Amino acid sequence: MAEALTVVGIVANIIQLVDFGSRVLKRLEEYQSKLGEIPEVFRHIKAELPVLLDALRQTKAAIDAGCMQDETKKALLPAVEGCGVQIKSLDDVIVKALPVSGDSWPRRGRKALGSLRYDAKVEKITAVVRGYIQTLTYHAAASSTIRCSADRALPRPAPSSTVPFRRDPHFVDREILAEIDCKSQQSASRVALVGLGGVGKSQLAVEYSYRVREKSPATWVFWVHASSIARFEEGYRKIAERAKLPGWDQPDVDILRLVYSWLCDEANGRWVIIIDNADDLGVFSCSLDRYKGSKGDVSSNAAAALLESLPQSPNGSILITSRSRDVAFRLTGSYADIIGVHPMDQSHALALLRNKLEGSFEQDDAVALVEALDYMPLAITQAAAYISQRAPRATVSRYLQDLSKDDRDRAKLLDIDIGDSRRDGTASNSIIATWQISFKHIRRERPSATRLLSLMSLFDRRGIPESLLSGRYQEDYDASSDFEDDLNTLTSFSLVATDVEGHQFEMHRLVQFSTRKWLELQGELEGWREKYVTLMDDSYPVGQYENWKACQALFPHAQAAVVCRPTDGGPLEAWASVLFKAAWYASEMGSYYIAEEMDRSALDAREATLGGEHPDTLTSVSNLGLALESQGKCEEAEAMHRRALEGYEKVLGPEHPSTLTSANNLGSVLERQGKYEEAGAVHRQALETREKVLGPKHPDTLTSANNLGFVLARQGKYEEAKTMQRRALETREKGKYEEAEAMHRRALETREKVLGLKHPSTLSSAGNLGFVLERQGKYEEAEAMHRRALEKREKVLGPEHPDTLTSAGNLGFVLERQGKSEEAEAMHRRALEKREKVLGPEHPDTLTSANNLGLVLESQGKYEEAEAMHRRALEGCEKVFGPEHPSTITRANNLGSVLERQGKYGEAEKMNRRAL
Repeated sequence: MAEALTVVGIVANIIQLVDFGSRVLKRLEEYQSKLGEIPEVFRHIKAELPVLLDALRQTKAAIDAGCMQDETKKALLPAVEGCGVQIKSLDDVIVKALPVSGDSWPRRGRKALGSLRYDAKVEKITAVVRGYIQTLTYHAAASSTIRCSADRALPRPAPSSTVPFRRDPHFVDREILAEIDCKSQQSASRVALVGLGGVGKSQLAVEYSYRVREKSPATWVFWVHASSIARFEEGYRKIAERAKLPGWDQPDVDILRLVYSWLCDEANGRWVIIIDNADDLGVFSCSLDRYKGSKGDVSSNAAAALLESLPQSPNGSILITSRSRDVAFRLTGSYADIIGVHPMDQSHALALLRNKLEGSFEQDDAVALVEALDYMPLAITQAAAYISQRAPRATVSRYLQDLSKDDRDRAKLLDIDIGDSRRDGTASNSIIATWQISFKHIRRERPSATRLLSLMSLFDRRGIPESLLSGRYQEDYDASSDFEDDLNTLTSFSLVATDVEGHQFEMHRLVQFSTRKWLELQGELEGWREKYVTLMDDSYPVGQYENWKACQALFPHAQAAVVCRPTDGGPLEAWASVLFKAAWYASEMGSYYIAEEMDRSALDAREATLGGEHPDTLTSVSNLGLALESQGKCEEAEAMHRRALEGYEKVLGPEHPSTLTSANNLGSVLERQGKYEEAGAVHRQALETREKVLGPKHPDTLTSANNLGFVLARQGKYEEAKTMQRRALETREKGKYEEAEAMHRRALETREKVLGLKHPSTLSSAGNLGFVLERQGKYEEAEAMHRRALEKREKVLGPEHPDTLTSAGNLGFVLERQGKSEEAEAMHRRALEKREKVLGPEHPDTLTSANNLGLVLESQGKYEEAEAMHRRALEGCEKVFGPEHPSTITRANNLGSVLERQGKYGEAEKMNRRAL
């Protein structure tokens, strides 16, 4: 009798509750349709209420069908009664908090403000209702099948795994598994692995699943792919099948609810679910009725999002893999539970390559390869598979060479998809295709972020400044575009990282390359290159000293512009301008080879856009000549300076300052080649014109006089040379160095005051003063001045800059004059070693250092080593300048001297006769 009363009581309660709850739900829906959006807490309960009503209907259906045991009915009666209490409480709150159509506007305002006081109460109602839903849903699902009684008799299956991938015997542990294990110890834990596609998230999850089963065989391990709702449901269906849940194979079963309820029951033991590829929040937030196309009554499927199918049960834990940090946060609820998965470090990357490859390979090649692949596990695995598949013709070294070729060859290698049974069958094994999935998703969800990524892919990968991005990538129709939101989207997908202060950004080189290839496929790369070079031209300053700091910071990005040459028009002019300014800075820094390459490219572009006689084109010609001369390529430099001089004379006239500067440049390079007659003629013409245009006392006039004097001295025309040098010194009456010293001191003091202690011109003045002091025999003062110039140049220009090495050589020379031979030797050795490295073994300055070192070694009696230095200097000069160049003759004379000191008189005589 008691059992019958229980049945009647629970059924009656359910009927009343469904009717009452439906009216409450209708009131909420009417309010929303007539008066606008409802407060957030009411939206939550509005979503839960249909689920509760459906659970009550299913419970009644199971009772009516006779499938529910009496004990279950008794146990459910308090839950049903509790549902009634919560629905009644909700109705009371709605009456007090939500306005109705008849309320005046003041009354509506008071209710709106007052509704805030009920937030906590509504949230509590929602939480309690969710608990009742879980209880009712599970028991209804377990009782509603025809085979319920038969199924209850079946034995429970032993815990097992639905992970669809074999364990990787070549897995390399990066200590991330220990962090997963630590975070998963908490009750109902949710942990997410977040990183770029191909960084190894899924492989970590696979290995973790096997370790869980090894450690705890009584724990279920389930794998659910979350790239779509269909695949998510497929994963849940496999759980139901493996656990043999009642009714799992019925056509009308609600598989998500069935599995959810089973997972929430602690009696079913411990479990771990791996949610793989949870990249799209839309999959989890999309209501299931839209997915299934339901048109019937509001049901639990229609109201709930997929997110609600993830249980929060103390007997289970969830491990998520995602490319999106934002999605991971929505699924875990805490950034503390997100583990960033980054590319491997070098040791782990080498271990992975070694594990995947059979046979031996050079360690240096392997190091270079994993670096070129950005230490990305997928890229390394695919490279190893490619090499193994095509061995012995394919090797690590050959793969690396192919990877270092042009973009087409690199893209071909990186786009190869060699099957891997340990990865999801629908996922590409190509690193480029893997990342393009992210690009497409971002373009769909936030197009402005895609444009930001497009622009950033053209910069150098490190030190991308915020100041060059904001406001430079948006289109006119990007009304809602916000830089911070766009940047957050890219960092969320691990495509971009920020520095500590958050003002500069960096990208993986392969991400940049893949982005550019994607833009090329979309037909957009050329347009973005034009934007980039225009941006760099607007931002990169000329290479003057006061701009060096800005030039240095932006120089890598100017170098990145080299490969972005536009087709024609204004963007091509901008490209040439960027390279011209960057080459100027490179030359100032002593990077002459880089300067030459940039100057050549700038010249070619200016010839194409401006013509061969445009002043800007001629400036590029002149600068290329200087870069060539600085490398000792005097013949090529001469040709450039002749072309610049002829062009300036024709376009600007023979008296223009640019014309006279070109004449000076041509004279200098002729003098370096020993062509003294022609050099003297060029300098004499420049001097006469400068006297006429600028006056006899102008600094440029005095420079021309000094240059002419130097050439005349080289020719042995000492009287005329003396006259020119006296003119150059201006105030140096009768050639007295005391007055020259005063002039240089005055120049140094003025430059210190106007330009600062570290300005290159100030340091040049210090060097010039040191030279004059040395000529007067004031060696201690000269030494102090050269030391000062050397120390400052080391700080400002760096220890390997050619000007720094010139100071080292000057200091060595004055030290030798004072008899400080050991210290002088150290200075000359330093200058020689660095010049060999920076300028090359055959550069004229390098040969000068070899000669100077030979002289100081000879002064110490180290004749054999001195002989080796002088032979080297002589052979180099013969090769670079020819046998009759004055420098070659001087080197022959020096070699003869050291041979004579060793008693090698016959050989010494040959050298001396040659010098004569």
